[in-house]
Amino acid sequence: RSMPRYSQGRHAVLRRLTERPLQPILILAVLLRLAAALYLGNEVVPLPGSYDQISYDALAQRVASGHGFSFDRVWWPATRAEAPTAHWSFLYTGLLAGVYALLGHQPLVARLLQAGLVGLLLPWGSWHLAARTVGRRAAPWAALCSAVYVYFVYYSATLMTEMLTITAVVWLLVVASELAERPTWRVWAGLGALVGVAGLLRQVTLLPVPLLCLWILWRHRSWRSLVGIAAAAAIALTLILPITLRNHRVFDRFVLVNTNAGYAFFWANHPIHGTSFQSILPSDGPSYADLIPKELLGLDEAALNDALLARGWGFVRQDPVRYLRLSFSRFEDYFEFWPARDSSRLSNLSRVGSFGLFLPFMLVGLYLSRRRWRACMPLYLFAGAYTLLHLLSWALIRYRLPVDAVLLVFAGAALERIPLGRWAATGLGRRGAT
Repeated sequence: RSMPRYSQGRHAVLRRLTERPLQPILILAVLLRLAAALYLGNEVVPLPGSYDQISYDALAQRVASGHGFSFDRVWWPATRAEAPTAHWSFLYTGLLAGVYALLGHQPLVARLLQAGLVGLLLPWGSWHLAARTVGRRAAPWAALCSAVYVYFVYYSATLMTEMLTITAVVWLLVVASELAERPTWRVWAGLGALVGVAGLLRQVTLLPVPLLCLWILWRHRSWRSLVGIAAAAAIALTLILPITLRNHRVFDRFVLVNTNAGYAFFWANHPIHGTSFQSILPSDGPSYADLIPKELLGLDEAALNDALLARGWGFVRQDPVRYLRLSFSRFEDYFEFWPARDSSRLSNLSRVGSFGLFLPFMLVGLYLSRRRWRACMPLYLFAGAYTLLHLLSWALIRYRLPVDAVLLVFAGAALERIPLGRWAATGLGRRGAT
């Protein structure tokens, strides 16, 4: 019996989407992010979870006007006016300053460029990462998840490092997964470049990289792997070295990339928290700046960072039991997915509409991935190490987002298992990925 006309049309649309499933996902991702950029507009104002864009905008204007990496007045966290700073991402500030130098102070243009770039590269990377780890049929679903994830749409339009960092991390894991299967010199070079870019965007992304390299070395125990790791490290260090040399010149001490680890570790483990971490201190108490010992305020930014890091480790040694209990208390701040009374409506909608909505699928996908654990090991290693680092130091929802990008790959694996997902993915299984 012939199919009704409306049903034929519906199935024809679905068939076309399965034949070329990535293109409509990329279009959707770009359109959502461009809409968010237009909504935020040409003004840079404090918004929930994105106050750092005030700093990046101000610093980029200074760089574009020829004043270098400095602020014209006292700035967060304790940087003196006209003093050199290394607290903020050099790469992202440089990209933003380049837009301002060419077009004037046009934050909307920067938002639109960033939204378009991330809208294309992130779902595409999620596609390839899923295909290499949880299976080719899950690839379109992983790409779709990253395309519509509310946090990713929002932060793609903010003038912050979040989404460029996440995009670099996803592609880094794609390359690491490829190296674990078929290492080549070209892919080793790609790993080094991505490690360097990710580190210049956010230096904490460098810390899980040795685990990935050890896994690759374990899979391919040969001198070629050792040489490949050395080559990748050389490429990454070549990208980072100019920043390190600049920091040594202005601070007269070694600072690999940024001066923020000491501040974060000091504040995160300060006795003011007791055994219950507070990601935002109460307004009726001391601020984070007030917690910095007065005798240290005369130090430059890098020296102060080192001094605060030493004080932070002193808190740990003084009471290691309190430190462990404090670290466990950070689970709530790191994994929060429910609406909170003290959060804005935008924050609550973003939290529930992204992590809260996808968390069940992430967990199911993690369980389903157990039979492909070797292919998924780079994802396990990165997500586990990145989470542990923040639970032991500073935990915020925003800092969890690179892990969200990894977990959405597993969410795609779960969505592919439902009847509609399995039917829609059959086209990919027959025709292959892009």
